Amino acid sequence: MKIYTVGQVNHYLSNLIDQDYLLQRIFIKGEISNCKYHSMGHIYFSLKDESGSMPCVMFKGNQAAGLNFRLEDGQAVVIEGQIRIYEKDARVNLYAKKIRLDGDGAGKLHVLYEQLKQKLFEEGLFDFEKKKEIPKYPKRVGIVTASTGAAIQDICNIARRRNPYVELILYPAKVQGEGAAATIARGIRTLDGMGLDTIIIGRGGGSIEDLWAFNEEIVARAIYEARTPIISGTGHETDNTIADYAADLRAPTPSAAAELAIPDVMTTLRKLQDMRDALDRHMTGRVEVLRSRLETCRVRLEHRGPQGKLENQRLQLEQIKRLLHERIRQRYEQTLTLETEREAALHTAMQRKYERTVQRAAILAERLHGLSPTAKLVGGFGYLSKGGQPVRSVKELSPEDVIRITVHDGSAEARILDILE
Repeated sequence: MKIYTVGQVNHYLSNLIDQDYLLQRIFIKGEISNCKYHSMGHIYFSLKDESGSMPCVMFKGNQAAGLNFRLEDGQAVVIEGQIRIYEKDARVNLYAKKIRLDGDGAGKLHVLYEQLKQKLFEEGLFDFEKKKEIPKYPKRVGIVTASTGAAIQDICNIARRRNPYVELILYPAKVQGEGAAATIARGIRTLDGMGLDTIIIGRGGGSIEDLWAFNEEIVARAIYEARTPIISGTGHETDNTIADYAADLRAPTPSAAAELAIPDVMTTLRKLQDMRDALDRHMTGRVEVLRSRLETCRVRLEHRGPQGKLENQRLQLEQIKRLLHERIRQRYEQTLTLETEREAALHTAMQRKYERTVQRAAILAERLHGLSPTAKLVGGFGYLSKGGQPVRSVKELSPEDVIRITVHDGSAEARILDILE
């Protein structure tokens, strides 16, 4: 037994299809669905009819010669192209080379959609003034959608995050295929009879065929007749169904419908908690301010009372005593310093006076010595006196007179023998 890999089988299938001459140039008609223009210029879409669907792509290089109108959902077209298999996931694709409109170009479903929308509009099912207000704080929310789809999971996740206290009640409806519209309408009527606050209907995105159950008249009338406010969240943001027009509020997706139906209570609770914390902080600060003011008033009251005044006077007396002692000490130190400076100055002055006096006495002594007769009696000179009077001339002397001769180191008496002129 030979075992093949997935890649080998896909490659075999690809070669098998490529070798089929019929599939290399084939003409297929159908209705455009899920049409998307890629940023690179390619067009991706599905070609469908009542019995099936086929993924298609038209590359940018084929559009200039093979497409002369803008491709949109609901158009009935005839496509010339090639059937090939994409080996990576074994998906069969129709690679369109030329596309032309089939008949007037409007798909059967698109025509039915427009006809029903106009009919219900004229009957007033879409009137805005008849829309019911969505409750702001619901307690019980009903959901009409598939029990295994991504829509219910998204709604439950959003509900848990925004308000886990809301009760969710699911009516598991068939949202695609034969009988889907009837089960959706039955789900709306069932939940409407339970006295709920809000009902959400919807499903994930898809083609116009996938969403067709929400374009049925039975669903629109069930929405219109319901007493409970209904939010429709069907498909993607660009999808619009009859249910969207009939509902009291339209949401672009089931997730958005959950956000519109269920308020973000957790955020509100967090805001309330923040506000409570802020209020607590404010009240605590206010109490502290008032306590401080009370303490200030108490201190002021004590100061203004007899005991406070006595205490203030005692403190003032102590302060005056300290200031007086300080001033006396400063005055004593200043006086002591002044006396010391004066004593030093007097001593200095007396010393200078003494030195000047000694110097002057020395000078005067020197002068006096210079004026003394004996100071001149040196080198053979002497002083002559007779009878105590100085001898100034020889005429005052006579022979035999007795005179006194004084020299610098003593005196002697002498007798005049002769006088010479």
